[in-house]
Amino acid sequence: MAGAAQRETSVTHLKTGAGQPPPSTAQQEAEELDAFIYLVSHDVRNSVRALMEIPQWIDEDLREAGFRPRGNLADSLNLMTTHARRLDRMLHDLLAHSRIGRMQVVRQVDLDAALDTVLTQLPVPRGFRVTRDLALPRIKLGDRDLLTLLTALIGNAVRHHGGEEGEIVIRSREEAGMAVLQVEDDGQGIPEAYRDQVFAAMRTLRPRDEVEGSGMGLAHVRKIMRQAGGSATILEPEGGRGTCVELRFPRS
Repeated sequence: MAGAAQRETSVTHLKTGAGQPPPSTAQQEAEELDAFIYLVSHDVRNSVRALMEIPQWIDEDLREAGFRPRGNLADSLNLMTTHARRLDRMLHDLLAHSRIGRMQVVRQVDLDAALDTVLTQLPVPRGFRVTRDLALPRIKLGDRDLLTLLTALIGNAVRHHGGEEGEIVIRSREEAGMAVLQVEDDGQGIPEAYRDQVFAAMRTLRPRDEVEGSGMGLAHVRKIMRQAGGSATILEPEGGRGTCVELRFPRS
């Protein structure tokens, strides 16, 4: 507990630098909640990683003893591994959520370079084509937040597409003094009745047994856009199929 208290103090000091105006009560409570989520997620994740390894240890011990897991036993070991991985993914995404807006410099970030980084790290299936139409080459945002945002949007476009082949188009432009960024796909789309709900934390429209995911991707997007003073909206794609997420950032 002492270690957690020390880390909490360190996180608080990072947020309240000298010369900055004191935060409002609501802002302070939000920051304290983020710090709490960070600490709990970080500490619990260490235990979850051990839980992920236990089924493997059991399997190895049984095989060394000459017994190969079959039937219900093999299914149970696989189920333990699956749920431990899901919990680890959820904790990872909660950590990412608590880091949004922190320890980074807000500046004009190159979209092409950010997309190159995301597409190098994100497993996009070979059947998918990602195209860029970047009339506005730079977006004013924290560099890490832009990577989180693009990863969430492109990852969702692939994960919820519903097919083995597809196209994802990333567009940027300036319009009415705003920087506009769109990520559009040709997948199954999101019914209009759910287009606000999907921005909630841990919200998925399909069971996790069908589509793996923590339901935090669009929650990341919403938090980033709120902190940037912008907006996130799901539009009807021009072709009538798929999903188009439009983000609007203030240019100043």
